[in-house]
Amino acid sequence: MLVAAAVCPCPPLLVPEVAAGAAPELDAARAACTDALGVLAAARPGRLVVVGPVDSVGPEAYPEGTEGSFRGFGVDLGVRLGAAEGAETEPRLPYALAVAAWLLERTGWSEAPVEGLGVGESYPPELCARTGRDIAARDERVALLVMGDASACRTLKAPGYLDERAAPFDAEAARALGAADMAALTRLDTGLAHELKVSGRAPWQVLAGAGEGADLGGSLLYEDAPYGVGYVVAAWS
Repeated sequence: MLVAAAVCPCPPLLVPEVAAGAAPELDAARAACTDALGVLAAARPGRLVVVGPVDSVGPEAYPEGTEGSFRGFGVDLGVRLGAAEGAETEPRLPYALAVAAWLLERTGWSEAPVEGLGVGESYPPELCARTGRDIAARDERVALLVMGDASACRTLKAPGYLDERAAPFDAEAARALGAADMAALTRLDTGLAHELKVSGRAPWQVLAGAGEGADLGGSLLYEDAPYGVGYVVAAWS
């Protein structure tokens, strides 16, 4: 059963070495992520599953010990998912899960074994829900770290340029994540999310499926759109 969840954005810019001179601009987001992971640790889960976006449809499983790297962003910094030693000879965590691994290492996560799951932008809502239910059934006390960004169309300089539909979409997503409103997350418009370049839609809907039947409350810890991309941090417990 799902006992806690943390929702975090997944830009590699969260990693100060990647952001370089711009690092202070996301200090508030980093602090909120630390607080959200603290909620996970306080729940004392038996298993932590990290869910994030991948380029393929998915789902793609990443066992504990899988390695990742930020070399593609010009930084020779490696990370590992969880504490176990992996058998990988080359990093293969997708960037969103590599950011999650960095967050876990940064906060000294040692509460429970960690595994990763990647779901693609086109992963259907009904399969997201089913995947979430399957995850929640794996252990008596499951926690989720859910990575994903809201729209990339909040300003003229945003990666997807300005789209007037982006701010209302992000506001409703942030409200639903902050309120642990699983029904509202399930209803997020898949087509509109695609048009607005929302990477978090499928991971959020996996979370909604995992939370079915769980009596959880939520809190919104951070919501902003630096660089024209919507970033949301929330915690459920």
